[in-house]
Amino acid sequence: MEHFDVAVIGAGAAGLMCAARAGARGRRVVLIEHASKLAEKIRISGGGRCNFTNLYTSSANFVSENPDFCRSALARYTPADFMELLTRHRIGYHEKHRGQMFCDRSSEDVIRMLAAECDEARVEWRMPSVVHDVSAGADGFTLGATTGPLLVKKLVIATGGLSIPKIGATDWGHRLARQFALKVTPPTPALVPLTFDSKLSQGLSGLAGISLEVEIRSESPRTGVAPKFHEDLLFTHRGLSGPAVLQISTYWESGRALRIDLAPRIDLAAELVATKRHQRQTLLNTLSQWLPRRLVAGWLDAYCSDAALLGTQKIADIPDKVLQELAGSINRWTVTPAGTEGFRKAEVTRGGVATHHLSSQTMQANHVPGLYFIGEVVDVTGWLGGYNFQWAWASAVAAAMAL
Repeated sequence: MEHFDVAVIGAGAAGLMCAARAGARGRRVVLIEHASKLAEKIRISGGGRCNFTNLYTSSANFVSENPDFCRSALARYTPADFMELLTRHRIGYHEKHRGQMFCDRSSEDVIRMLAAECDEARVEWRMPSVVHDVSAGADGFTLGATTGPLLVKKLVIATGGLSIPKIGATDWGHRLARQFALKVTPPTPALVPLTFDSKLSQGLSGLAGISLEVEIRSESPRTGVAPKFHEDLLFTHRGLSGPAVLQISTYWESGRALRIDLAPRIDLAAELVATKRHQRQTLLNTLSQWLPRRLVAGWLDAYCSDAALLGTQKIADIPDKVLQELAGSINRWTVTPAGTEGFRKAEVTRGGVATHHLSSQTMQANHVPGLYFIGEVVDVTGWLGGYNFQWAWASAVAAAMAL
């Protein structure tokens, strides 16, 4: 049986960072990964360029049963710290949008950097290797793995997100937490497209492919907080996607409605009534000043019983009340999704190991000395835009400094 100071299970973003930092502190570390490819989530992120952090990261950008839990780790390892690491490895990066930071070249640069950090810290690899048994004893933890048994003083769990199962995601981390009597907040898909029922999908099918900036919020989320997002929305054949919808999906609950302004910052009722006073153009042409023409045509068809008449009718001939009702359906669209595209399309998992069972300073389980949970397996879920990677780096470093 091999002996190590630390075993890190899961060689994703958090696992790689934690193993490297612990090894750099002189610990003998083994990094165990069940997949044959390293860090697939990093590889596919950001369209292949890895949205590795966000300059404006704060605890307000995360969802958890304990919103303050992430504060300590995020304060002690910041976006600037990770960018300094990239600079040391001569990896170029740039800001793309609202603080979202991307590699200039490829996500592979980040993977190679983290692997190099592990190698420099003399981390030993077991990959692919499946851990099928974990038990705690006086000397630490005994791991039964396909590459052979291990005895480790401390154990870090860096796997447990259910999103994108086709690249190897499993609930192993959640199952292990339950084995040691830690509560797991029920996992749900987050940062995920939303779907409509067949009737609504059919009625709006002609809008598929249309993208526009909207303001979106969720009705009565379970968190009690309903932030509104100003981002792009994309109509699909099955429902809604795009950054706006991915953001709100983290807060959305089944059966709840979404409130969407398809023309934010524009009071369409006032604009339409004012326009009819001095113009003779059609309603279709008038609305197309502010909205995609295909959206206007589809909207009139879906929401107006006399759509054909309204679309070709001169706006001056349409009663104010009709214009105001139409404008309200656009500025205050209320729609209830049927569900989500599930974990197969979700970028992250909401829920996970309950934070009241963990130390916010070290990520160690309060009642299981030597057992740590980091990254997506913990009930801390970030917004779209690099926040989840920053949590991975920060929680990993918090644990590594305590190992």
